[in-house]
Amino acid sequence: MAEIVFWILLITVTYAYIGYPLIIAIVNTLTKSNTKKPVKPAQTDEPQVTLFIAAYNEIEFIDAKIRNSLSLNYPKDKIKFLWVTDGSNDGTNLELKKYENIQVLHRDERKGKIGAINRGMPHVNTPIVIFSDANSLLNKDAIKEIVKEFADKKVGCVAGEKRIFAGDKDNAVNSGEGIYWKYESFIKSNESKLSSVVGAVGELFAIRTELFNIIEEDTILDDLIISLRIALKGYKIQYTPKAYATEKASANINEELKRKIRIAYGGFQAIGRLLPLLNPFRYPLLSFQYFSHKILRWAVVPFAILLLFPLNLYLAFVNNWQNLFSVLFFFQIIFYGLALIGFMIRSKPIKNKALFAPYYIFIMNLSQILGLVRFLSKKQTVNWERAKRG
Repeated sequence: MAEIVFWILLITVTYAYIGYPLIIAIVNTLTKSNTKKPVKPAQTDEPQVTLFIAAYNEIEFIDAKIRNSLSLNYPKDKIKFLWVTDGSNDGTNLELKKYENIQVLHRDERKGKIGAINRGMPHVNTPIVIFSDANSLLNKDAIKEIVKEFADKKVGCVAGEKRIFAGDKDNAVNSGEGIYWKYESFIKSNESKLSSVVGAVGELFAIRTELFNIIEEDTILDDLIISLRIALKGYKIQYTPKAYATEKASANINEELKRKIRIAYGGFQAIGRLLPLLNPFRYPLLSFQYFSHKILRWAVVPFAILLLFPLNLYLAFVNNWQNLFSVLFFFQIIFYGLALIGFMIRSKPIKNKALFAPYYIFIMNLSQILGLVRFLSKKQTVNWERAKRG
């Protein structure tokens, strides 16, 4: 019985991290070689867009964000800028008044990012709204690349790419998060070619304004809920790496852990709010993608990893350390050894960034377990204390 459980857990972890990405990549390769590539409809006009930024106490990023926004390669008369600064008490709203053509909505009451989005959306009167964070900088052609994707009427949401500022030498957080988002970008790119991306990230994504519906005020992962509810309406979430937002990683591993635990809490919350996505009869392909990409990683893999080590130790011991279980246990020892090394040098900048990958994977899965504990205890406010950035 112990052997059966062990193999189920090991196969599940391997499938979630390696099997699923490879399957969709292989399917796309085979499909591409056997079918003609569909021609995207040409974007004949440049519609008006709103760049929407929900900001809380972001005064230190305003000048850079405004300069970046005004330098974007899109007709200036076609971009509207909307900032919602509810609850900010560091002068963020006052600082924004220095700039012309910036619409600022401000209330002293703070209701979190989703509260700001819900309040700001009735003020959006353009067909496309682009969400971005105050501390993220966009590439010059970001809006143009996003708008191109909306030429396809089946596209209801466009997800941009998230990138991390990288140096020649980085610490554990910079290296780990940078590697993680390259890995995620590979998956998202293949998901988009196959069907639809399983959600967008808040640093940069856009929707057809008419598809927005008010979101529950205690929602943590607003980007995920907004984008996937559009997918539930039958629209596609298109991914474009040609539009990307770049930001700094968390200042240290404690800040990153705080951020990850909150995201984990939001993931468990989202499972209950996106239950229709688990219906394979209604959403056959999207349901498969959602289960493989999100559900397994949120709710199964962290606990499988937790159980694999003692199970592997037991099976190697009862078999006198003379079979495959001893080899697998040896590899687990190597993984946790590398994670420990990553922990010991977590604040030191090094060139071999891959050395931090095991430690970052460990932190990600620890965050999921701690996030579940917080979710079950309901100890999470919708208001986010911004993580310090490097």
